[in-house]
Amino acid sequence: MNELNGCHRVSAIFERTRAEHRAAVMPYLTLGYPTPERSLALVEAAVEGGADLLELGLPFSDPLADGPTIQRTTQLALSQGVTVKRCLKMAEMLRKRGVTTPFLFMGYYNPILSYGEEAFSQACRRVGVDGLIVPDLPPGEGECLVAACQEQGLAQIYLLSPASPGHRIRLVTRESQGFVYLVSVNGVTGTRDRLPEDLASFVQRVRMMTNKPLAVGFGISRPDQVAQVAALADGVIVGSALMRRAARDGGVQEVRRFVARMRKAALREGQGTVSI
Repeated sequence: MNELNGCHRVSAIFERTRAEHRAAVMPYLTLGYPTPERSLALVEAAVEGGADLLELGLPFSDPLADGPTIQRTTQLALSQGVTVKRCLKMAEMLRKRGVTTPFLFMGYYNPILSYGEEAFSQACRRVGVDGLIVPDLPPGEGECLVAACQEQGLAQIYLLSPASPGHRIRLVTRESQGFVYLVSVNGVTGTRDRLPEDLASFVQRVRMMTNKPLAVGFGISRPDQVAQVAALADGVIVGSALMRRAARDGGVQEVRRFVARMRKAALREGQGTVSI
């Protein structure tokens, strides 16, 4: 799967979307929700809708960065026996089914540590995962996982919040690979009625310290919000709003349509149309 290593594949997506004058669209989906087989169909639907990258959640019993919606999805996946090993298998199955969109595993450190950092990184590369987002493992810690990811060519993406001081922004932007994940609010995931008023200044503050792509997540739930973020940043991440649709009857079709609307909204105003 990885003719190029994961870091290069992720970076290449942002080069392409920049050339197309739009923000990259990155849906979040919990692996194993609402059932293991249905979750594969949801991933495929997101790709059909035009996803540029996919953030695939590894279920964990204590998801500290996630709000109620994603907490419920991870608990249901865990109750059905979805483990790290099974998530790796699902990623492999998706690749065998022809999905080529870059995969980013979003998971917490404890399950990775229990699996074994080197073994996990090797397995990720083998099944076609391109990078990791580990919200409870900040840069400067977890040297073993960092080294293992580097050896396997996996992108490690770190997060910044609006409360991040300047020295923290410099560290994260230096160490993050592929892009920098900007958390739009000081809080957990979940839909919100409006984006923070200081989002533009937050993005600009980070932009002054790096040329790397910036992707914004947390609290983005509607196409108009996607359009607002696309005017500021290089990528848009949507999770809770998508997972609510995934749970409904006809969820596969709803996910496909919703991602397609996000992709349309991510086209910067006055730049024409982009085909999927």
